[in-house]
Amino acid sequence: MSPDWDRVRDEFPSLARWTFLNTATFGQIPRRGVEAISRHFAHRDETACADFLTWFDDHDRLRGKLARLFEATVEDVAFIPNAATALALVGAGLDWRAGDEIITLEHEFPNQIYAPAHLARRGVKVHEVPFELVFDCLNERTRLVALSTVNYSTGYRAPLDELCRECERRGVVTFLDGTQSAGALKFSFAHTAPDIFAVNAYKWMLAPNGAGFMLVHPRLRERLQPLTVGWRSHHDWRNVDHLHHGAPEFKTSAEKYEGGMLPSSALYALEASVDLMLELTPEAIEERVLALAAGARRRLEALGAEPLPYEDSPVIAAALPGRDASAVARALKEQRVLVSARHNRLRVSTHFYNNEDDLDRMAAALRV
Repeated sequence: MSPDWDRVRDEFPSLARWTFLNTATFGQIPRRGVEAISRHFAHRDETACADFLTWFDDHDRLRGKLARLFEATVEDVAFIPNAATALALVGAGLDWRAGDEIITLEHEFPNQIYAPAHLARRGVKVHEVPFELVFDCLNERTRLVALSTVNYSTGYRAPLDELCRECERRGVVTFLDGTQSAGALKFSFAHTAPDIFAVNAYKWMLAPNGAGFMLVHPRLRERLQPLTVGWRSHHDWRNVDHLHHGAPEFKTSAEKYEGGMLPSSALYALEASVDLMLELTPEAIEERVLALAAGARRRLEALGAEPLPYEDSPVIAAALPGRDASAVARALKEQRVLVSARHNRLRVSTHFYNNEDDLDRMAAALRV
């Protein structure tokens, strides 16, 4: 049975007042997520935080749900505050040598440019290339390939399976930033098998800032040391009456990368969104998102806009001949239609909570 999308939309009160086609910038938090945060703070008041260790049990439950959503194992899942933290872990945790090389894509999100470029001080070289040249650039000096699953400014969706397999064969680490796709498009960590799949969850995962996660493959966990080492680094950290003193003995699971306290309120909200996504199913969500994206593309083309030809993406980037995209986005905001502008293209991004009326209102506002 197809989901009742009207009922789902009711979970997002801001949509009654705004035409929101801007999930690539911020996702909307469902009512159930806000309620989960409120319950957590009410519980803190009731218990004076006396049972704080049980919060970690709840977050382990979330690990299991994320593993189901992305076809991973519970041991693969670690919580992070943002995707940049995961990339910093790779930058700090590998034994970089002068002459090592990193490959990223041209026009990538700044995370994938800034963090590798920072390693230039250690003699590491960075190549920004179109995807068609990535395989040609792989060589014995390549240590890392870092890219987004969906490009933030163009909507380009790279073919990842073949790349990850070739990099694994060569011993090259693959870092995938899934922030612009996770929660909208299906992803199987077991099938694609990158070394790290990192997600900042405030976009299509519909969580507050500070909630993020990464899936770390066992082959990388064997050799990548934690960046953050704290009281939860030791495998027996739950024994708070007798915390271990001395060098920590790390777990083999990805939890070893967390180190300290977790943003519990944000994670309870993330769990509520994950529950919603599991109810709807990743298959139904992807079908809905891409159908709405296709509808947005058709309306833009009918108005003379020139969308980039990436039809398998929730991000539509369209040139507006003779018009400044940033000025157009500001004018649309005055009409309570939220989109973005990136590199002088109008960026429209759809999620499952959108509907055809949103697309019609956007088109009508663009005609003004």
